[in-house]
Amino acid sequence: MEIKCVVVTPEKVVLEKDAEFVALPLYDGEYGIAFNHTPVIGRLGAGELRIRKDGNVDSYYVAGGFVEVLNNNVTLMTSRAVPVDQITKEAAEKALAEASEKPSSTPEETELRDQALMAARAMMRIANR
Repeated sequence: MEIKCVVVTPEKVVLEKDAEFVALPLYDGEYGIAFNHTPVIGRLGAGELRIRKDGNVDSYYVAGGFVEVLNNNVTLMTSRAVPVDQITKEAAEKALAEASEKPSSTPEETELRDQALMAARAMMRIANR
C-alpha cells in the first residue's frame, strides 16, 4: 500500500516517487501522511521533506508553498526543493546573513524578512546535522 509523492517547482517536476510514508513541514508544524490519508490542502513551511519507502528515507529541503493530499497522491508545490545532501553550512549561513540584512521599515517588508529568516534557519538546522 503506497502513496505517490510529487514535488513541483516553477521550473520543473523535482521528484515523483512512490512512498509508504511522507513527513513534510507545514507552516505550523510537521505533518505525516500514510496510505488512505484523508484529503488535505495545507500551507508548507520551510524545512525537511522526508519520503520513506522500504526502510530508505529520501530527504529534501523545501522552501514553503502548498501541499495537496488526495486519493493517495501527495503533491507539493514549492518555490525550492533541494536534496538535503546538497545543503551546505556555508550556504545556510549566507542565506541567514542575507535575510538578516533585509529591510523591515514597513509591515510588508518585515513579513518578507521574517519569512526569509525562517527559511534560512530551517536550512541551518538541516546543515548542522
